[in-house]
Amino acid sequence: MDKKKEYTVTEEQAGTRLDVLISSLISDLTRTRVQKLVAAGEITVNGKPSKSNYKVRAEDRISVKIPEPEILEVEAEDIPLDIVYEDKDLIVVNKPQGMVVHPAAGNYSGTLVNALLEHCKDLSGINGVIRPGIVHRIDKDTSGLLVAAKNDRSHLNLAEQIKRHQAARKYIALVHGNITEPGGVIDAPIGRDPRNRKKMAVVTRNSKPAVTRYRVLERFGEYTLVECSLETGRTHQIRVHMAYLGHPVAGDPVYGPKKNPLGLKGQALHAFSLAFRHPSSKEPMKFQVDLPPYFKELIGKLKKKLQD
Repeated sequence: MDKKKEYTVTEEQAGTRLDVLISSLISDLTRTRVQKLVAAGEITVNGKPSKSNYKVRAEDRISVKIPEPEILEVEAEDIPLDIVYEDKDLIVVNKPQGMVVHPAAGNYSGTLVNALLEHCKDLSGINGVIRPGIVHRIDKDTSGLLVAAKNDRSHLNLAEQIKRHQAARKYIALVHGNITEPGGVIDAPIGRDPRNRKKMAVVTRNSKPAVTRYRVLERFGEYTLVECSLETGRTHQIRVHMAYLGHPVAGDPVYGPKKNPLGLKGQALHAFSLAFRHPSSKEPMKFQVDLPPYFKELIGKLKKKLQD
């Protein structure tokens, strides 16, 4: 069934191009995808077809019809999983760096979903065939804990906990530079980068609130090891916020420096802790996993360099 979303343009949004506004309001839609929907007549303004470059006005009523994605045959694949916990309602896994969470353009195999389909046989269907069981995501090159739901009831419950900030997610990151203070709070809204729609950025227009708490774990001179706690769950939140602070995550190819002196294959970011209430028993559950080997080796090298 097609999804339909309705918006009324605010005074602050007035003057923005229609395609820019919609792609900022619906994070899953790229500007190119929005332009195709406009051309197909799926996006209307005040009940009438419009153009992508239309400058919206205050009180304009925008209707967005998002057709169901093309049904894909996502195949189960015998891929090893690091299973931290599993029962009839859910499964908690420790995702390795480099693994995509769910199939998408260019990645239809080798994903966490392909592996889960082989192992579980039963996953919630709320996110359709492309993302069965997936309640929340972490980036391809971010490692660590994810919970997937085995039935729709559990999926809805876990998703609501995340939405209401009742689920606690903590990460460890190695960032550039020496953070002198013991920690802090980054309270800065995140939205699409107006200069590069494939990136996110701290922006005031067409953004959503984003809060990250961080504390310093260890200092290595040119780098700092930090623990980050998410109060919100925006796309690339930690990566964007740490870069905004002037301390981008080491190895981050999008928000960090072009030079990669540590030779990392992706950002040094690991989701080490996940806590929530079990959707059936309501009992509090907390899981923690160690840093992956490459991350431990990296810290060891930085410690040795500091001592030399």
